[in-house]
Amino acid sequence: MPSELTGQIEHITYTNPEDGFTIARIKVSGRFESVTVLGRLIAPVPGETFRMKGEWVRHPVYGKQFRVNSYERTVPATVDGIEKYLGSGMIKGLGPVMAHRIVDRFGENTLKIIDTAIGRLAEVEGIGRKRIETIQSAWQDQREIREVMIFLQAHDVSSGYAGKIFGQYGRRAVTVVKENPYRLATDVQGIGFVTADRIATKLGFPADSALRVTAGVLYVLDKLSEDGHVYFPYEALISKCRETLSVGMEAVAEAIAGLVQADRIVVEDLNGSREPHSDNQKAVYLKPYHVCETGIARQIRLLSAVPKTCRKIQIDAALQWVHQRLSITLADDQIKALRAALAEKVLVITGGPGTGKTTIVNAVLQIFSRVGATALLAAPTGRAAKRLSETCGHEAVTIHRLLEYTMTRGGFQRNEKNPLIGDLLVVDEASMIDTVLMYHLLKAVPTGATLILVGDVHQLPSVGPGTVLKDIIDSGAVALVQLKEIFRQASRSRIIVNAHRINSGRLPDLQTHESPDPATADFYFIQQEDPDRVVEIILELIQSRIPRRFGLDPLNDIQVLTPMHRGSIGASNLNRRLQNQLNPGQDVIARGDQGFRVRDKVMQIRNNYEKEVFNGDIGRIIRIDSFSRQVIGSFDGREVAYEAGELEEIVPAYAISVHKSQGSEYPAVVIPLHTQHFLLLQRNLIYTAVTRGRQLVVMVGTRKALAIAVKNDKPQHRFTHLKKRLAAR
Repeated sequence: MPSELTGQIEHITYTNPEDGFTIARIKVSGRFESVTVLGRLIAPVPGETFRMKGEWVRHPVYGKQFRVNSYERTVPATVDGIEKYLGSGMIKGLGPVMAHRIVDRFGENTLKIIDTAIGRLAEVEGIGRKRIETIQSAWQDQREIREVMIFLQAHDVSSGYAGKIFGQYGRRAVTVVKENPYRLATDVQGIGFVTADRIATKLGFPADSALRVTAGVLYVLDKLSEDGHVYFPYEALISKCRETLSVGMEAVAEAIAGLVQADRIVVEDLNGSREPHSDNQKAVYLKPYHVCETGIARQIRLLSAVPKTCRKIQIDAALQWVHQRLSITLADDQIKALRAALAEKVLVITGGPGTGKTTIVNAVLQIFSRVGATALLAAPTGRAAKRLSETCGHEAVTIHRLLEYTMTRGGFQRNEKNPLIGDLLVVDEASMIDTVLMYHLLKAVPTGATLILVGDVHQLPSVGPGTVLKDIIDSGAVALVQLKEIFRQASRSRIIVNAHRINSGRLPDLQTHESPDPATADFYFIQQEDPDRVVEIILELIQSRIPRRFGLDPLNDIQVLTPMHRGSIGASNLNRRLQNQLNPGQDVIARGDQGFRVRDKVMQIRNNYEKEVFNGDIGRIIRIDSFSRQVIGSFDGREVAYEAGELEEIVPAYAISVHKSQGSEYPAVVIPLHTQHFLLLQRNLIYTAVTRGRQLVVMVGTRKALAIAVKNDKPQHRFTHLKKRLAAR
């Protein structure tokens, strides 16, 4: 029930200068005991009076509290309030003793004296000219902070965003926002075009303002890159911008021309010219993506042209040696791949599960080590790198760690000027690598090194823009070995057999095989038409049936993979239900309508280079500090702290999208599959989901949905020109 509360700040227990989250004690007229309030109160100072709207809540440890949703503030009017206000430490040069002297001299007129006749402070013992100058400067700073906050909040900017804006621009915040509120979309993390546009509308900016249309074009291109596009056709972009911004074609065209001139975007005629003209071959790139795509083509050509620095290996002798060393007999495809790895400068090895990719990598590492060559192993995610390291017995790291990424020193430290040191670089799960990351990786590869990209091109493309591995393969610019034979041991697994059936456009074998051999009892399909019943079956599977039958832990070993976020069997609803079932208890800390609890499984949803956690990383919440609203998660054994304003970077991960599961394997996966997911039912999505399961795959849903997905071999098209750039050597 919404309530109102008015009172004077007695004591500030905690305040976060970044987002304004504050816990304070408030003296309320008519109440004997002070009240604890918590909420986003920007730059609060003891002695101020707050008129607050919010609700009463009860904390399990700290008792009854008032949670503030909105507020108004006034400077203190009483002598006692003024003294607390001045002596709070907010004004450099004034402590409690000096504040008492000033208030004792000027009484209720104190603040007016400081505002209009500050020189009179010299009447107070102990205050000289220098201290007056210090007090005046600090007082002006506080006034400006408050003016900025009042201005921003009057224009529907939340107190959390207001704190970020002031942190970015300081005293210039009001001027910047008035002149160009659209700068917020690019300058301040968390404020996108939609929020900036709302502020601009409140300030009276017209819909066809050049500032708005320019920012809108960048916003549309950015959203398209989130859909995987490296560029977008010129005419189609104009149509999409007109639809999004409700402006005319001429305004959009002028904005695009201005962005080209400002070097923010690149318009390229894909027939060869960089000069914009009016045909349908024009492609519009955000500048960084054009740099990365052209750079990938350039670096691959360079790597292919430079001879190896590693001494020449006698291939036949090496093959004979590695057969004996590993006590294995390689299949024809594997021998072909191994020969190519020893002969070629740049090589792609692709194949589905059970086709022996790991065996080849092991053999290559053994041979290169035998001749004294230095080998580096990397993968896009921490989990993929850990798995690669375990299977190969050789240290593997994430690509970001390999390239020594650091925020404090400006990004990737390994590049063309400071390349990696090694004779061989093997990169696993290469289908996950997007255009930007591949460019930075290739820049750092020594020109004399052998580069081997290993992956499954039939999986979903990268979360980021581009289809890099597929484009490299389709271009024919580098050597390629495709592994197709499923080895005998792998062929016993119905997960692997069914994955290959799906990939070839055939329905998986859905007959239930009860067998004493767990390798042949690892794939199940549960038919259920009713979406609500699908949810209940999934809850039952994870809570009891799978743990009882297979001895797996519900939290650590079982992962729900769903095609979509919305709907009753989407990730959002499944996470709510699974959290309540697997980790019940009172929400300790909330962000919006989402509550986080200790032991929750969570996923990072954007790259945070400073914390070294990346989009798709999964961890567990190990501690929550309700007092400071800080959440501490563990990612691969490393603790990562999130302040209240950073909680938007993590989401519950009991159920995740199939896209987010790339590069990971789980002992068991449960996959809801229903016609409710119709728009996302694609072969590569189902194939990717199935291949995430190591010991067990359970599908719950309808055969109709499965058939639609298997037959649909037309994934969403992504606009990329890398294939043709590579082919035009």
